[in-house]
Amino acid sequence: MMKDILYTAVVVINYVSLFYVLTISTIYLIQLISATMGLREYSRSLKYSDYSRYTFSDNMVPISVLVPAYNESATIVDNTRNLLSLDFGNYEVIVVNDGSKDNTLDLLKDAFRLIQIDQPYKRSIPTQQIRALYRSAEYPNLVVVDKENGGKADALNAGINVSMYPVFVSIDADSILERSSLAKIIYSFMIDPKCVAVGGIIRIASGCEIVNGELREINLSNNPLLMLQTNEYLRAFLTGRIGFHKMGMLLIISGAFGAFNKQLVIDAGGYTPRCIGEDMELVVKLHQHMLKGKRVYSIKFLPDPVCWTQPPDTLGDLKKQRKRWHIGLIDTLMRHRDMAFNPDYGRVGIFCLPYFWIFELIGPVFEVMGYFSVPISFLLGIVDLHFMLSFFLVAVLYGTILSVGALLMEENTFRKYPRISQILKLFLYAVLDNFGYRQLNTIYKVEAMLGFRRNKSSWGSIQRRAFTAEEKKK
Repeated sequence: MMKDILYTAVVVINYVSLFYVLTISTIYLIQLISATMGLREYSRSLKYSDYSRYTFSDNMVPISVLVPAYNESATIVDNTRNLLSLDFGNYEVIVVNDGSKDNTLDLLKDAFRLIQIDQPYKRSIPTQQIRALYRSAEYPNLVVVDKENGGKADALNAGINVSMYPVFVSIDADSILERSSLAKIIYSFMIDPKCVAVGGIIRIASGCEIVNGELREINLSNNPLLMLQTNEYLRAFLTGRIGFHKMGMLLIISGAFGAFNKQLVIDAGGYTPRCIGEDMELVVKLHQHMLKGKRVYSIKFLPDPVCWTQPPDTLGDLKKQRKRWHIGLIDTLMRHRDMAFNPDYGRVGIFCLPYFWIFELIGPVFEVMGYFSVPISFLLGIVDLHFMLSFFLVAVLYGTILSVGALLMEENTFRKYPRISQILKLFLYAVLDNFGYRQLNTIYKVEAMLGFRRNKSSWGSIQRRAFTAEEKKK
C-alpha cells in the first residue's frame, strides 16, 4: 500500500514538474515575441527622438539622483564622480550614507572637499535621524546625507526628503551611468504626463575599463560566473522587462536604476522601511495607489538608458544575492496579497500578480523536485527514457532559445558588443547557461523560500570590488 502511494506521488511530481517547465517556458517565449515587437517600436521611435537637443535644455525636468550607501568604500567615489559628470543640465546628486561602519563618509569628504551645512528640508516621509548634511564648493550640485542606519528603503526615503526636484532617480553605489542616461530616462516624463515611473536597463560592468567613474571601453569578463550573469541580465531585461512593459504590467524597476515621480511616491507612502525587496514593492505600491484612485497612469521600461553594475563574482555572494531577491519577491507578494486575482486592479491583479505567485514564487519548487524525481524515476523504471529526455529537452531548449533570442535583439539594436569574438563568447555562454547555472539559481530560490522568516533583512553583505579590480589582475 505504501509503495503504491509513493509510486503515485512520484508520477504526479514528474508530470506536474514537466507541466510547470513547459508552461513557464511558453510564457517566456510569449514574452520574447512581445519584447521583440516592443523593441522594434522603440527602435523606430529613436529615429525621431533627438535626445541631444534636450541634454542641456532649460526646459527639461530637473532630476534628483539618489545614491543609498552602506559600507560602499570600494566604489562610492567612482560612482559619485560618474554621476557628477553626466550630460544633463539641471540635476543634483544626493549620496545617503546610511550609518556605514567603514570609511565611506570619510572618502566622500576627502574626495569632494565636503563641508557640513545647516540646510532645511521637508520631512515628507518618516526616517531614521539625519545626523548631518554636507555640500561641496567644488561641486555645487552634490549633497551628502549622513544618517542613522535604517536600511536601503529608509536611506532612499531620507534622500527623497532632502531632494529639491520633482523626479528622482535611484541608483546603487556599485553602479555607473552612461553620460546620456539621465536625458533618455527623463524624456518619458516629458512626453507622457501620465508617466509615474521608468526603469532603465542594467548591464554588467565586469570586464569593462572604468577609470575615475568614466566608462572608457566596453568589454566582457574572463570570469565564467560573470559571463553567465552577463547573458542572464540581457535575457531578463531585453525579454522579461520589455515584455511586461509592452503588456502594461511592469512590476519590477531595478533598484540599481529607476526614475520616479516624487510626489506620487510620497503620496503612496514612500519606500517601505525594512523591506528587502524595496524596488519591486514600491512599483507594486504605485500600481495599487493609482488603481485605487482610478487614475490613468503608465509605468515604463526603456532598453536604452544604461546603468553598468557589478554583479557577485563568487558563488557565495551570488547565492546571497539571489536568495535576497527571492525573499524580496515573497515579501512583496505577501504585503500585497489582496491585489492578486482581484479585478479591481485590472491586468496587474488578474494576470501579472497571479503569474508571480504561481510561476516565480511557487514554481521553482516543482522545477527542483522534477530535477531530482525524474532521474530517480527513470532508474526505478517508473518513467521511460522518452519522458526523462523530454523533461530536460524542454528545460534546456526553451532556455537556449530565450538566451539566444535576447542576444539577437541586442546585436540587431544596440550592438554594445560589436566584435565577432564578443558575440561568439556571448552565444557560447547563452548555451552553457542552461547546464547548471539556471538549475543552481532555482535551488537558491527554494532555499530562500524555506528560510524566508529566518533570513529577512534589509541590506546584506555582498563583497564589493573596485571598478578596475579585474583589469589590475590581468
